[in-house]
Amino acid sequence: MADVVLKGRRYDLGTMLPFLFMHASVLLVLTVPFSLEMIAWFAGSYYLRMFGVTGGYHRYFSHRSYKLNRFWQFAMACLAQTSAQKGALWWAAHHRDHHLYSDRKEDLHSPVHEGFWWSHLGWILSDEYDAYDTKRVSDLAKFPELRWLDRFHLAPAIVYAVAIYLIGGWDAFVWGFLASTVALYHGTFLINSLTHIWGTRRFATPDESRNNFVLAVLTMGEGWHNNHHYYMSSVRQGIRWWEIDPTYYVLIALSWVGIARDLRPFRTAPGDESLA
Repeated sequence: MADVVLKGRRYDLGTMLPFLFMHASVLLVLTVPFSLEMIAWFAGSYYLRMFGVTGGYHRYFSHRSYKLNRFWQFAMACLAQTSAQKGALWWAAHHRDHHLYSDRKEDLHSPVHEGFWWSHLGWILSDEYDAYDTKRVSDLAKFPELRWLDRFHLAPAIVYAVAIYLIGGWDAFVWGFLASTVALYHGTFLINSLTHIWGTRRFATPDESRNNFVLAVLTMGEGWHNNHHYYMSSVRQGIRWWEIDPTYYVLIALSWVGIARDLRPFRTAPGDESLA
């Protein structure tokens, strides 16, 4: 499909049109009865899949901050991809590049250099990052099931959508999949676009990463972004008692039943202990 060129950037219509259609579909909430049950479908579906994004795409596949066996690794990839944010290999490869070049010109979605629009949405809608360097994820690409999921990255989202419809009907599908997915998009994208420009800095990292309580609530702990950039391989991002980190709490619970193993703790460099 043809590209649209704006300010020197190429935007893929094949990506833009489905994305716009998903946003327009949220208007269907006006056609179904409003109830607390529908709010529960929306919130439950949002936070279930947000854990797939934060605990799966981010802390496991991108940073390997804990271990899973092969079965649970596949299950985590499926959960993450119900978010319709492409394959786990694609996600991890680009995120690893983000940390390698954080807030430098090579950073693929830095708001410091490219502004809010590009960091929040533009880079996703562009065709510039459809491909990725498989060398970045050689530790993951050795698994054929992950390569299959990466190739058919929408399969888990489609299965999830059908399951919601079969269990809860049309109303649940509208609230629990359509509206929830769009909210999930922007909850995830806000970490790219705002946590490098809005918040506080505890650690003097070489980028502009910041901690933000509001974004931590919306993203199950990902808002403690300056903490994360200081020690990116830690499974824990909220390091003080009041820095809520639900993703970490869930992973602790999963470790109690033997699913998650070898959770990496947060560490500070000598002389920085008081900051943590």
